[in-house]
Amino acid sequence: MLEATIRTFPWPKSMRWGAGTLRWVRPLHSILCLLGDEAGAEVVPLEIDGIAAGNVTRGHRFLAPESFAVSGFDDYAAKLRRASVMLDPEERAAHIWQDATNAAFAAGLEAVEDRGLLAEVAGLVEWPVVLMGRIGEEFLDLPPEVLQTSMKEHQKFFSCRNARTGRIEGFITVANTETADHGATILKGNQKVLSARLSDAKFFWENDLRTVAREGMEGMAAGLANVTFHNKLGSQAARIARIEALAREIAPLVGAAPDLAAEAARVAKADLQSEMVGEFPELQGMMGVYYARAAGLPDAVANACKEHYQPLGPSDDVPSEPVSVAVALADKIDTLTGFWAIDEKPTGSKDPFALRRAALGVIRLCLENTLRLKLRSLLTPAFTAHSAGTATPHGSRSDFVLAEHVAALHQQHLVEAAGEGRSIEAAPVDDLLAFFHDRLKVHLRDQGIRHDVIDACLAMPGNDDLTLLVKRAEALAAFLKTDDGENLLQGFKRANNILTQAEGKDGVEYSFGADPKFAEGPEERALFAALDRAEAAIAPAMKSEDFAAAMSAMAALRASIDAFFEAVQVNSDNAVVRRNRLNLLSRIRQICLSVADLTRLEG
Repeated sequence: MLEATIRTFPWPKSMRWGAGTLRWVRPLHSILCLLGDEAGAEVVPLEIDGIAAGNVTRGHRFLAPESFAVSGFDDYAAKLRRASVMLDPEERAAHIWQDATNAAFAAGLEAVEDRGLLAEVAGLVEWPVVLMGRIGEEFLDLPPEVLQTSMKEHQKFFSCRNARTGRIEGFITVANTETADHGATILKGNQKVLSARLSDAKFFWENDLRTVAREGMEGMAAGLANVTFHNKLGSQAARIARIEALAREIAPLVGAAPDLAAEAARVAKADLQSEMVGEFPELQGMMGVYYARAAGLPDAVANACKEHYQPLGPSDDVPSEPVSVAVALADKIDTLTGFWAIDEKPTGSKDPFALRRAALGVIRLCLENTLRLKLRSLLTPAFTAHSAGTATPHGSRSDFVLAEHVAALHQQHLVEAAGEGRSIEAAPVDDLLAFFHDRLKVHLRDQGIRHDVIDACLAMPGNDDLTLLVKRAEALAAFLKTDDGENLLQGFKRANNILTQAEGKDGVEYSFGADPKFAEGPEERALFAALDRAEAAIAPAMKSEDFAAAMSAMAALRASIDAFFEAVQVNSDNAVVRRNRLNLLSRIRQICLSVADLTRLEG
């Protein structure tokens, strides 16, 4: 079993060496394999590619190269530490971070936290020795993000920041050995390599600034006409033109100036043509902010260069500045409608174009900014832009050819939808809206709102207004957690079941004409009065979107409905009384369904 496990171990990267057939993450020199019990430990007779298992191992290659025998795991860990190997990766990470923060503090700086880099560095060393160096004066005016990214990606260095100025002025490197000169030679070599790397970054930065000064941000973006966004969706320039048009339409809905939102959309992706982003793609957006400020653009436009990509995930910040919100929504909606138009939707666990993330981004932008947007009215023109194509001064001929291709696909989807009995015009919008609703269910499930509660609210008018939808769902979820809510739900279901059976049996719909003059007992008359009060309270509450008040008014029906079913037989022998009572039940159903579709609730 051990040999099979070793030979089939799924390393992301592995190698072969010598004449053997074994593939391993590194060339294997020895195997330590013991089986222990109360009597002690014995070597397991195991051999792989001519290497026999034993009870001997080694410590640090330079600090303690001698081999030693071990008798069990505790003995192994203790002897490794004496041989300058810190076995536990979490202990190594904690040790590195503590020494790094102490070294930075001693120099009047603070270490910039980076958990991913810390885990990576902890996996590269077995006896971590933290060393701190200073960045050359000639590089200190580079944007902090440039210094951090260059040092992290190329050198695996942690950055040290001056808390007063925000500048990155130092770095932390982690050696894997102790030296007689306390790391001075290691630091000297690292600083030499770092200077070369930062010289490249400085060159890119200064070249980009010259481009912006000469041509402006829109000039920098001109080359995007020759950059393909997707082979079925045309160039980045054509996409930017669509985003600009949509951002201009969204702007008044989110409190942004349309001209400012349009300008932000035109320059938001200009830094994709910069030399700096060409070297460090992870700096896209952030460099746009710096270049836009250097070009003298308004802060709202500059900030949108970075913020329009957000949120990038469920824990990422959501922009709140109106211009950024307008461009972020336009960007994500264009992406979603584009891939929907060419039938590249997520399937199962596959989502190569991150469309689920884009939909969640739209949802969070709406909810966390309490935006009252009718998604349907935004999706429709976005689909139209894809099917009709967008002529732009930066567009290439291929954009028009691709537009024809998209239009043909779009028409095919519409015809298929018509065959399924759906509105031809609304079909793709309905499909994408359903995708938003699915993502919203996942988002709200994490907040403790049941999927059937959301379904009950989705069935109501205005379900493309996500803020309204969530407000209704939250009120319904809170209502159902109360005793009145649960009991009223049972009363509603009882009324609905009796009514549905009677309508099926009689072949008529009981939906009009309940008259209190036919009421025979106090419980029946009390229910008429309670329904009158509920209707009078629910109608204005729903109009003002005060769902909590509407639910409260609905909850007030509980006692009257319970008393009615206790005292009254609905299917009376008197046909007039029976019909009146069935119409009374219909009033219960109509009032409850005016708040949410309770038929979709489970239980």
